Amino acid sequence: MLFSFIKNNFMNDLHIGFVGTGRIARALIAGLSQREGTFLAGFDKEPAALASIAADYPVLPCLSIIELALKSQVIILAVKPYQMEEVLGELKPVLGAKHLLISVAAGISSEFIRKFAQAETRVIRVMPNTPAFVGKGMTALCRGKMATDEDLLLASDLFRSIGQVAILDESQMDAATALSGSGPAYMFHILDALAEGGVQCGLSPAEALLLGAQTMIGAATMVLSGQKSPAELKRDVTTPGGTTEAGLKVMDEKNIRQILVETVAAAAARSRELMK
Repeated sequence: MLFSFIKNNFMNDLHIGFVGTGRIARALIAGLSQREGTFLAGFDKEPAALASIAADYPVLPCLSIIELALKSQVIILAVKPYQMEEVLGELKPVLGAKHLLISVAAGISSEFIRKFAQAETRVIRVMPNTPAFVGKGMTALCRGKMATDEDLLLASDLFRSIGQVAILDESQMDAATALSGSGPAYMFHILDALAEGGVQCGLSPAEALLLGAQTMIGAATMVLSGQKSPAELKRDVTTPGGTTEAGLKVMDEKNIRQILVETVAAAAARSRELMK
């Protein structure tokens, strides 16, 4: 098993290769570069992108996907969904039993990867999000048909370097993509609107953003403590006839709750469409 092999023989010698060095890859590289004895390699069709990541982090630049595969035990596929088939075609001739593929491409199933790589290829599918850049990411993981428990443990350990991890069934990955993968954009949109409201009520833009953003962080932290549900926490803040109730009344009248539910549903539907 790969994880046992690494645990027993390569605890300080794990070789990870990145195919694609874009934003999510950069966030993960930033986290993994802090791990003692973790060796990173990268390949990117854009020479400037590869040069940039190699300048900022201890990443060995590779001239081809084949070179990267030969130097890696774990290969992280950080490419766009439409690029995946081409990348797997280039990888296929050099994939071996030692390789674990980890895909961060939205909407690309583990079966799709095995189809265009090799049937016995071990695949872990993940969906991280952009707060990974500040070490506060949320990554959903699932394993493909041939992946082992040890593979899943290894992937979980790697992605904990950039935040929290949730292990799901692959049938749940479209929902995870819609909620946590796309979710930061929803939060930014909501925060921007709340701050605009603060500005209209007399705050400066900087003051409004600080008040809104820290409030969002604090509210999320209270939820994650697990002591009370969001509904219970909302009731704790709401005094009959008070300011919170007045604000919530507008949200209820505009049916904001249903709008957010439909937002997640639309993103999940699009994730499913990417495989068609």
